[in-house]
Amino acid sequence: MGGSWRLAVATLTVLALGGPVLGGAVLVAPGVADAAPQCSQGQIDNVDYQPWAVKRIAADRAWPISQGRGVTVAVLDSGVNAKHRQLAGRVEAGTDLVRGKGTADTDCNGHGSAVAGIIAGKRVDGSGFAGVAPEATILPIRIAEDTEKFDDGSPRIAAAIRYAVDHDATVINMSLTTDDTPQLRSAVGYAHEHGVVMVAATGNQADDQPEYPAAYPDVVAVGGVDSSGGHDSESVTGDWVDLAAPSTDIVAPAGTGSGYRPHEGTSFAAPVVAGTAALIRAYRPELTPDQVATRLEATADHPADGHDDRVGYGVVNPYRAVTQVLGEPGDGAAAGGALPAAASRTDAADPVRTAALWAAVGLLAVVIALLVLAVVVPAGRRRGWRPGLRGRLPGPRSARRGPAEYDPAAPPPIEPEPPATTAVRLPGTDSAATFTVDVHLN
Repeated sequence: MGGSWRLAVATLTVLALGGPVLGGAVLVAPGVADAAPQCSQGQIDNVDYQPWAVKRIAADRAWPISQGRGVTVAVLDSGVNAKHRQLAGRVEAGTDLVRGKGTADTDCNGHGSAVAGIIAGKRVDGSGFAGVAPEATILPIRIAEDTEKFDDGSPRIAAAIRYAVDHDATVINMSLTTDDTPQLRSAVGYAHEHGVVMVAATGNQADDQPEYPAAYPDVVAVGGVDSSGGHDSESVTGDWVDLAAPSTDIVAPAGTGSGYRPHEGTSFAAPVVAGTAALIRAYRPELTPDQVATRLEATADHPADGHDDRVGYGVVNPYRAVTQVLGEPGDGAAAGGALPAAASRTDAADPVRTAALWAAVGLLAVVIALLVLAVVVPAGRRRGWRPGLRGRLPGPRSARRGPAEYDPAAPPPIEPEPPATTAVRLPGTDSAATFTVDVHLN
């Protein structure tokens, strides 16, 4: 299954009419149980090697500085397997917006568990898999139980975004696409207004049409790359794409048990960026969502031209995103990332020493220039570097993006209605017993 998913829900509720109900148990009509979806089981018992995506991102380089502790990342998905050995203790109860009640710390489908594992899977002995921010907390919000196309799904997603904000998430991951609606735009603006970083997958339709919520100005849109470093050919393209991360041959925690499953798609690229945002938020909690997004973009492994429609500003780099000086307020750096100038001396300098110092500086500059010409430039060209890259790096995101869509004076969007039902009568084996099955239509 691809990463960007639209969802349809078909849950069955069975009521017994005219027949006995024993001990409060619900009688199930013949054949109905067989139609229930099969939960996603792990196809791989253990990952005793380091998957290429984990190795490529190398988030562990940033862990001495930040592992995401204290940051809550909301995962709007199919639920999360809170009992998986690499997620146990990292997952809150969350909420189930499909049924309208209950928690989301289970996951029959497996999509949400893979996403959560990529964000916050903790290190365990014997496994080469680990999440980007292994000490972050996951807030699961179930918005669907399967991964078919989700037409008109944005009201539920909008409600999930607002729930995440109101329950203290500071990063939201949306490995899905849906329709552009006023409710969804308002919810995205609400989250941005409340200081939440939003990350979404661009989709897997292999076209260049904007997909939502990724294409909104206040959301970080994440495309995919393969193990060779090239663009994932299924990943949607466009000038609205911000970043990229591994999206092919992904291995991540399964929805049930403690095994692992293979995955494909930008659904599994987005959580790499969401996990990196969690690392930043844990280390630099004072940064605004725009500053976090700018940091993610400015520190990425840029393509040859600095930005292109396939991978945006390039593959996210967690280590640089956490550690690099960019000159934001509080960095102690001047604009543009330059280190602050040393205080000038008030005493008069010795002319002879000054001349000697300048001669030494000039000689050092010549040596460095020769080194660059002989070693760095050829190596950079082999890696696809071209001059002029600096001019294509992102400016302040607030200057490139429009204002939030959220209007504090506007009423909140209507919460999604409970699933519509229709009664289907099924004959029982006993002529005196007839069963009614309520089939959810949306």
